[in-house]
Amino acid sequence: MRRFLSWQGLSVAWLLASPSFCTTGLLADFQVDLQDWTVAYNKSVAAVATLSDADKIRLISGQSVPSIRFEPLTSNDGSQGLESFFYVSSFPESSAMAQTWDPELIRAGFHAVGQEFYDKGYTMVNGPTTGPQGRTPWSGRLVETLGQDVYLAGIAFAHATAGIRDAGVIPCGKHFLLNEQETNRSEVYWIDNAVTVPRNNTAYSSNADDKTLHEAYLWPFYDGVKAGLGAIMCAMNRVNGSYACENPALLNQILKTELAFPGFVTPDTSGQHTALGSANGGLDFGAASFWNNQTLLPALANGTLSQARLDDMAVRNLMPYFQQGLDTKSPPPVRSATDPIDVRANHRALIREAGGAAITLVKNTNDALPLARPRSIAVFGANARPSLIGPGTTMDDVHTHTTWPGHLVFSGGSGMGSPSYVVTPYDALLDKAQAHGTQMMWALDDTLPEIEYVAVTGTAGTSAPPTFAGYASAVETCLVFINAWSGEGNDRSELRNAAQDAMIRTVADHCNNTIVSVTTVGARLLDAWIAHPNVTAVLYSSLLGEQSGNALVDVLYGAVNPSAKLTHTIARHESDYPVPVCMAADCDFVDGVHLDYKYFDRYNITPRYEFGFGLSYTTFGYSAPAVGGADEAALARRGATGVLAPGGKVDLWDEVLRVRFTLTNTGARAGAEVAQLYVSFPDEAAQPMRQLRGFKKVFLGVGEEAQVVFSLRRRDLSYWDVVSQEWLVARGQYRFYVGASSRDLRGDVSFIVS
Repeated sequence: MRRFLSWQGLSVAWLLASPSFCTTGLLADFQVDLQDWTVAYNKSVAAVATLSDADKIRLISGQSVPSIRFEPLTSNDGSQGLESFFYVSSFPESSAMAQTWDPELIRAGFHAVGQEFYDKGYTMVNGPTTGPQGRTPWSGRLVETLGQDVYLAGIAFAHATAGIRDAGVIPCGKHFLLNEQETNRSEVYWIDNAVTVPRNNTAYSSNADDKTLHEAYLWPFYDGVKAGLGAIMCAMNRVNGSYACENPALLNQILKTELAFPGFVTPDTSGQHTALGSANGGLDFGAASFWNNQTLLPALANGTLSQARLDDMAVRNLMPYFQQGLDTKSPPPVRSATDPIDVRANHRALIREAGGAAITLVKNTNDALPLARPRSIAVFGANARPSLIGPGTTMDDVHTHTTWPGHLVFSGGSGMGSPSYVVTPYDALLDKAQAHGTQMMWALDDTLPEIEYVAVTGTAGTSAPPTFAGYASAVETCLVFINAWSGEGNDRSELRNAAQDAMIRTVADHCNNTIVSVTTVGARLLDAWIAHPNVTAVLYSSLLGEQSGNALVDVLYGAVNPSAKLTHTIARHESDYPVPVCMAADCDFVDGVHLDYKYFDRYNITPRYEFGFGLSYTTFGYSAPAVGGADEAALARRGATGVLAPGGKVDLWDEVLRVRFTLTNTGARAGAEVAQLYVSFPDEAAQPMRQLRGFKKVFLGVGEEAQVVFSLRRRDLSYWDVVSQEWLVARGQYRFYVGASSRDLRGDVSFIVS
């Protein structure tokens, strides 16, 4: 039985009956400033007016419409580059791009992805991705997303969207909404990662109240819609009992009215379940098996589908087509995956730059890094070497292990890449060893068989025993490379790995300069060895794409000064995280808005490394912050009063306040710092203790200083009021904290809104 969304006692059924709300989501039914979509809207309306209903049905089900010379959009995964093609690039995963905290670099990376899509004949990218948002660290697809904070994810989502648009390709944001795990996400679920079993023919239901939905999950989609998403992919799961792709309150009222989304909604795989339920529920693009003359023409005749709704679906499908100028271009045809059409340009340089910028230094005892031409090194772990087969399409989510048997550069399913080659840490270290004359040894697996070693006597020396301990004892610097795997279709079963942890401890027991590199798809616990006195340095990154080895060695040897910051909390224990994978049909989001660091702050849990943390090879000083530029007239208005436009009411995006301070490079190297701004709200807003509301990545030379200014928009100081159904500015004291992480706060200042 279907049910309405219900928020904290306020029924959306009541909201939809209110004359102040558009109940249909039809563009023609409410006033919206379409801004740069206006020309596309007018073209779309004019084109649809010439079509028969049968042609409109062809249009919304992905078929050619010769009368308007329309050919269906071509789409593919994903944000890290085209899947299953030769002569394309494999870019860093979205989670790695977010770890750079560099909006312009994110935009450039996604622009390059869009260029390769277009040059291979694709007109839409199934991405960028901002859901799952990170309710549970065991979620299998966090590797594809943009961090576990909605503000950071929103900024990254907007720049990724803009980058794809700049390339002339339609960005399709996903997943809408509350798609927080892979287990039971659709009619089937996975047992032992292989066997599929029906489960009551329903997907799990994410049950969240109105405040949680808006503040903890919907927030980044405001940014994406404002930045120009042409399509949004609704999720496989249910939301408060109704399928996300057939949910009128979610799609018609929230997405299309509140956010004024002008493009089309398209389903994730198996997200569409019925013909009329999906059409009236807000889906705009669907399968011909559901939407055809036999199902929709009778519905038009008997009034169960309105003419206005069919027309709106057709208009929405055409709007991004016209908005991207695809009616005036001739994209190359999609050809065979192995056709020798090389679209890589010089993207390898950008991939290497982004990779270096995405590596977080979390430990560096006694300046163990950067390396200074060590005389001898030993390299350990499967993550340092190539996989036994690759880099083709065999590396998908059919893999059933929790670690990858080779260097990990992309994940599975929609997170899969198609590198033409992979530069591993071993490859890049070998180049360094040759250039520096370094003695280099290697043991490139996570376990070694027990070998009885008999020393050779009567010679000038004794060879190192072929064991972790033997090789670690023979050199001055040990480099250990580990990874954690996940991907679409499966959630994670562990946040640590016994074999890898044992390898690190063994190496560290015999080598007093052990440096660990972690390549991971999300949170990876480090406490089994992080406090070992011989573990002198630790690098932590997501999946870095085809140039991964070069990027890691750039940081190890100091060609790149690390500047990345963590985009999620690394706990000390699994039990520190609040939410496991939900195995029930109904998953109640009782944790509310307290995701990741907000939960750790609320319950005063000490993490191993907090959200926003990251070291550098230099140091930075922060002056006391100051508040200025307050728009008193705007702050006097509780809610936004501007006209509705894509991304919500226009004055939600107006600057209302500034916080500034001076940042100084106090160390001996040039480098970049990601300065962060956290805000505490007045009590009436019922917000977390502190939450991110600004960041700037600032590059400074030795001794150089710069004034950092955080611009706060109305939405940054607003909370979602479930009664008025508006974003409101609270009355009372706001406190602003500047610092190097969510817990390394260097100064604060307060401001009262009265």
